[in-house]
Amino acid sequence: MSEETGTIAAADGTPVAWRRRAGAGDGRPGLVFCGGFRSAMAGEKATFLDGLAADRGLAFLRFDYRGHGISGGVFPDLVLGDWIADALAAVDTLTAGPQILVGSSMGAWVATCAAVARPDRIAGLVGIAAAPDFTEDLMLPALGEMGLARMRRDGFIDRPSAYGDGPYRITWRLIQEARSHLLLRGPVPFAGPARLLHGLADPDVPWRQSLRLTEALAGADVRLTLVKDGDHRLSRPQDLALLGQAVTELVEAVSGR
Repeated sequence: MSEETGTIAAADGTPVAWRRRAGAGDGRPGLVFCGGFRSAMAGEKATFLDGLAADRGLAFLRFDYRGHGISGGVFPDLVLGDWIADALAAVDTLTAGPQILVGSSMGAWVATCAAVARPDRIAGLVGIAAAPDFTEDLMLPALGEMGLARMRRDGFIDRPSAYGDGPYRITWRLIQEARSHLLLRGPVPFAGPARLLHGLADPDVPWRQSLRLTEALAGADVRLTLVKDGDHRLSRPQDLALLGQAVTELVEAVSGR
């Protein structure tokens, strides 16, 4: 199936870029990829899933949040709620029927929030190095007292990137707004099946975040796969093979095949 591209308007009118591939129309769920913090839909995992969808006749949608990739918007002006809204707008506007959301890092947080908001549309979840609540559980402790004081004083702090793409700005507004979307402080009322993958050698997000999400999800069909030598990106060929297995398993489970 050929791929089409376009934009949709976010709530504030900002263009949100997307790419999608039509499926075979045989009743199987579509796939929607939610990228990570400061990542884009041209990344390795999104591209791998696009190839998987093309090979298997599955509908597939990927998009860039505002402030990411080729979408409009300025990254430091945006917060988690904006990116959740972008994911919901993409699902509502650009897909039909049941969908499986595949979220990487922050994208797993976004995807889970979207699944809770659209239980009638979201049939399953796949999380890759899931980072729910990372602003509260990981960013704040990493700042230390001096960094936190500076962020409160200035409204932001610039952090170095471990991935060679320059420093990035974290705003106090981002931290505060994200508190209205925290998931791991109680049960997560999504009852569908979920598959989570996490590397034990992840230097950015501890694998226990995925374990906590496994425990919090309301559904019984939730499995966590730990990769002993896996890093945060989980983009090696063997990692992508695991991702393909997890997605295929959920597609078959949701389709009743």
